[in-house]
Amino acid sequence: MTEKKHLFDEPKNVRRLLQVFFAALGVLLIPDFIFHKHTYFAWEEWPEFYPVFGFVACVVLVLVAKYILRPLVMRRESYYD
Repeated sequence: MTEKKHLFDEPKNVRRLLQVFFAALGVLLIPDFIFHKHTYFAWEEWPEFYPVFGFVACVVLVLVAKYILRPLVMRRESYYD
């Protein structure tokens, strides 16, 4: 019996998906350089401030959850025995 082929089993399809992803990323980054931002703080005017801030905040959130919160709420393996 042959295994069913899925959409992303073909390297060609993965390459197309990445090309579409990076093209969309480029299109979404262009307006940041074209349109004026109405900001309160000077650092908000830096190019691509919000994407970088969002990425750093996400990484910090994951690290805090993994190394600080997980040990606080984790139970022993035999807790329910």
